[in-house]
Amino acid sequence: MDDHRFPYVQVDGCAVAPDPLPTVLMGGFGHMTAMQVRSGRVRGLDLHLARLDMATRELFGQGLDGALVTGRLRQALEEAAVTDASARIYVYPPQAGPLPVTVVVVRPPAPELAGQRLRSVSYLRPLAHLKHVGVFGQAYHLKRVAAEGFDEALLVGPDGMVVEGAVTNVGFLKGGTVVWPQGSSLDGITMLLLRRELDQAGTAWCEEPVPLADIDRFDAAFVCNSQGIAAVTQIDDIRYPRDTALVGTLQKMYQAVLWDELH
Repeated sequence: MDDHRFPYVQVDGCAVAPDPLPTVLMGGFGHMTAMQVRSGRVRGLDLHLARLDMATRELFGQGLDGALVTGRLRQALEEAAVTDASARIYVYPPQAGPLPVTVVVVRPPAPELAGQRLRSVSYLRPLAHLKHVGVFGQAYHLKRVAAEGFDEALLVGPDGMVVEGAVTNVGFLKGGTVVWPQGSSLDGITMLLLRRELDQAGTAWCEEPVPLADIDRFDAAFVCNSQGIAAVTQIDDIRYPRDTALVGTLQKMYQAVLWDELH
């Protein structure tokens, strides 16, 4: 892959100069989804399309045609001459026409997540159920915790309850049960796919309040996003085992999820 071609940016089906500045300045009012593409396929395509349609209806008062989205993503991959990539699809309010503006950004594939060290921060994403483009707070806290030697920020509400990571969903393990924090957070695609696999395997999972002050009661923790699933080795001063049987099982479950063709 020739990295000088990236990022490849397409706006409403038309390629634009691969200058990152326009995508940096877009910001503001919109939403998006992020995915890994391998051999021209995507995990959880139905969930990505449902996410984009739901958010478009909520923000702009109209649906978003899934065939249009997959067609533009497929076109972007073809024009970038890649079958493996990291892809993001952004949706913005209609401008010159009746349809929302779609932006596809294609970059080189991202590596699998490795073991993560988390630092808790007091922050909740506004309208957390949407994967929106207003990520200043997340970016600020990610940079701050990175300067302290951590990999991810763990978002905690004013009530002291854990909700999610800045760019991940977080889960905990107690016995043979997966515990997801209850609260205002994003339903990540990888989390939703993993829940499907847990249900099919008959593995117990639940949502419950998780006080930050009580996280040492869990046997292990993990995070997940489009880059996969990784064990959490530390949250603040609490340390967890890097390798547990159940975390390994979760990773195998996710790796077994079928990749969907971009029809």
